[in-house]
Amino acid sequence: MELILNTFGVTLNRDNECFVVTTADGRQRIPPDGIKTIQVGRGAQVTSDAVLLAVAHEIEILFVDRSGNPAARVWSPKYGSVSTIRKGQLNFSFTHDALVWIKEVIMKKIENQQALMLLFQTEDENQASVVNKNIGRLEDYREKIIRLDGEVVNDVAPQLRGWEGQASRIYFETINMFLPEAFRFSQRSQHPAFDVTNAFLNYGYGMLYGKIEGALIKAGIDPYVGIMHRDDYNRPVLVYDIIELYRVWIDYVVYTLISQNAITDEYYSIREDGSYWLEALGRRVLIQSINDYLDEVVTVGGVTRSRITQLSLYVQQLAQKFKIYDL
Repeated sequence: MELILNTFGVTLNRDNECFVVTTADGRQRIPPDGIKTIQVGRGAQVTSDAVLLAVAHEIEILFVDRSGNPAARVWSPKYGSVSTIRKGQLNFSFTHDALVWIKEVIMKKIENQQALMLLFQTEDENQASVVNKNIGRLEDYREKIIRLDGEVVNDVAPQLRGWEGQASRIYFETINMFLPEAFRFSQRSQHPAFDVTNAFLNYGYGMLYGKIEGALIKAGIDPYVGIMHRDDYNRPVLVYDIIELYRVWIDYVVYTLISQNAITDEYYSIREDGSYWLEALGRRVLIQSINDYLDEVVTVGGVTRSRITQLSLYVQQLAQKFKIYDL
């Protein structure tokens, strides 16, 4: 379970061995059992007693900014076999195996994009033709990545970034055709968003960044040592690599919400510079929708677990992979 504090003025305190959430509507006692993460938004307050209770139960506290991106984190010092895994992780990043790994990540991202594009069934022959054509164009980029080779990631990183970017542009252009007209956008806009759909996507990706970073820390992996995204000062660049495997989850949830025509003006606001930001109602609906989707049980590679557990298992396997490079 994830405890979310994103109402302005909400306070998290401690009463013996329980958390106490206080809002304008009253107080609620919540036992720590079953809570995995406490997400704290702007305008919320957390006491030191509540922090210590969370640490004692190995519950991470994640502070997020208005875009949903992790801004700070408090976690237990017991996580992971840090030394062995991190030394191996650093050695791995300079090997040919790292190139093989990042190619697999990008190819899987493209496969996920193709799969989502296939979900958009249409009786319009012109639209169907565009979808099929663009799926083929993505397959061309995937084939290019398969054939691309080098000694290490730096040898081919510019080509990988370029092909990944082109594939994503085609993907978003295709999906955009099936959005209600009021929610279509000309291009992806990040930090800030300049339309409603990108505001939802950005906040969803921010949530996913936080979940991946938390999984890496718990597994003993350093989020700041990346493979293709490297050398960005004070950035968890490995998160940017791994999220490519799972962005389609956020895409699916956001496009499903928008296609239901349930979004109203209360979900977002527009600033003087034309940027769009989710308001409390929009954040609440999106957070709940994403968490419900992540908690859904699916079968991947013969393993039946919730999506969020599948992500954690992948990260744990990656930690074991890094261990063998600790020479």
